[in-house]
Amino acid sequence: MASQSQGIQQLLAAEKRAAEKVAEARKRKARRLKQAKEEAQDEIEKYRKERERQFREFEAKHMGSREDVASKIEADTKRRIEEMNKAVQAQKEPVIQEILNLVYDIKPEIHKNYRI
Repeated sequence: MASQSQGIQQLLAAEKRAAEKVAEARKRKARRLKQAKEEAQDEIEKYRKERERQFREFEAKHMGSREDVASKIEADTKRRIEEMNKAVQAQKEPVIQEILNLVYDIKPEIHKNYRI
């Protein structure tokens, strides 16, 4: 009986050690996964920064800086406004004369629905 009891105690102790080893292995695995995730995040961040830098270089090379684009748009807008103002000044007098001629040209007529 004592040997059976001692054998059961040894089995329980071995089972306990196995459970501890499994738990430790799970902890190591969790740490490795966490470390791998952090390394992947760092790598992603480095890649994103590099691509962003390349895009800024491409943008500056092909489009110029944002200030340059804004100044070109502003200059183009001013030029177009000046052209429109010149066109208005050139056409202003003839349009006013045409409107006045239409207003002054009154032809009194009896309305077609008027009954006598």
